Amino acid sequence: MDGSKFVSVKQRNTLQQNPSPANTAKYQPDSIYSIAYMVALVISIFIWFLAIRAPLWLDETGSYWHIYKGFSQIWPSNFQCPETPAYDYFLWLGTKMFGSSEVALRIPSLLAMLGAAYLLFLSARELFERDIAFIATIIFCLNPMIVFASVDARPYAFGMLAVNVAILCLLRMRHNQSAWLAALLGFSCAAIFYFHFLLGAVLPALLLGYFVIADVNRKGQWRQLGIALAVFAVAILPAIPSFLFTFHSSDSHVFEAAPTLLAFLGTFAPVKFVPTAVSIAITFYASLVLAFAFAVVLTHNRLSQIKIEKCQIAVCALLALVPVLLLFGVSKGTSIHIFATRHRIEAASGIALCWALLFTQVKNRTARLILCLVLVAAAAYQGYSNKGQHLYSWKDAIEAVEKNASVDNAPVLICSDFPESDYVPMPLDAAKESPYFAQLSYYKLSVPVVPLPRALNYEAKLVASDFYQFAVVNHQRFLAMGYAPSYATLDWLAGSAAGQYSVRVLGNYEGVLVLEFDPREQAAAR
Repeated sequence: MDGSKFVSVKQRNTLQQNPSPANTAKYQPDSIYSIAYMVALVISIFIWFLAIRAPLWLDETGSYWHIYKGFSQIWPSNFQCPETPAYDYFLWLGTKMFGSSEVALRIPSLLAMLGAAYLLFLSARELFERDIAFIATIIFCLNPMIVFASVDARPYAFGMLAVNVAILCLLRMRHNQSAWLAALLGFSCAAIFYFHFLLGAVLPALLLGYFVIADVNRKGQWRQLGIALAVFAVAILPAIPSFLFTFHSSDSHVFEAAPTLLAFLGTFAPVKFVPTAVSIAITFYASLVLAFAFAVVLTHNRLSQIKIEKCQIAVCALLALVPVLLLFGVSKGTSIHIFATRHRIEAASGIALCWALLFTQVKNRTARLILCLVLVAAAAYQGYSNKGQHLYSWKDAIEAVEKNASVDNAPVLICSDFPESDYVPMPLDAAKESPYFAQLSYYKLSVPVVPLPRALNYEAKLVASDFYQFAVVNHQRFLAMGYAPSYATLDWLAGSAAGQYSVRVLGNYEGVLVLEFDPREQAAAR
């Protein structure tokens, strides 16, 4: 394939940034459009901040559990929860710089996602003109997966930073034979695994994308590929034990049902505000357009006038489709269901680039700007409608239990909210320090805690029955709490204790149900 067209894209971008007098009238950006796009981008990023003050949700308290004992205990804790071996050190460093409040714990993710957005803009500039690059970045920032991860004290923002470094390296290798660039590509691909193993689903897309890029300029392609693979192989070595542990225990991490086609198509919606039916219609239409254009380009290799479009479509489509198809296929075809929204985030950059590619077909600059502003306005409205909510939190439930139980030091039976707890013995003597009850590492309880699994299984009945017999003999008041998957356990407890205890609901706090068990003679006396 002739690479001259790709050089011309780069030259055109350069001309737009540094126009010569002869080309000033044609290429000089209109300041009004530039200002409008920058304002839209700022608003898009501002949407991230709407939920930054929300209480920590369950998995965020899991992140805090990894670091709350100090730097020296981070590495040992990774052997118990090994999916995110590198993020914990960044989070620990963030607590030393910003503190350990809810907002402070989310600042590292926010900074990482800002870096990821900037790298996405640079990547888009490798493919598109300035206006379209702004649109790609705005759609990236508005993506609900990005909005969530940007203020989530979890590793996904750092994972996206590594993904976008790899994408930028990949695109710049079209016109750069640097060995250092190839090494950075290999290192960034390995770094993805250090933030979350499932984000590695983007690697096949990057590899296939490399051969699309290499087809543009074959000179030195195998040397660069060899360097990238060598660096990747060395950099990934320390993560292999954790990866193998997670793989062998994969069944214990399943927490959702098999994905649906609706969920698959909804992944490609540009923003969250779009109603489901409209989202599916737009996504289906966009997929047809991209598939048709991709097929036309691949079957017309001799038409030089569409070679630029071939590279653009191929790279964008690979980055968007391959990770999602891989996760969907594994989740649909096996018992390992890994199609959670946050696990698909590695496709967000490719999705943004695909939508930007569609925007290139809108030739009128004003129309493009208006469409972009409509997306921003609607997403901002949706963000404000959520009233700063993130995900459900145990904070209010734990505070209510602490206030009620601390009066007489009443013990509390707590159902773990982590699916892994169904496969291990309960830590009866150290529940408050267990990763399966990580919420207690951040939101404290001073009263005794009796740990139960997430599901109503043999372990749950055994532990609860032993405690119940002790409580009956001692006429002891106690409480029980659990999230929705554990309601069956709470119902079983209430039914088992109905003869000896008066059971009442203290409250339901964002889905965390709290029950009080009061001995009948004491309840009657009151």
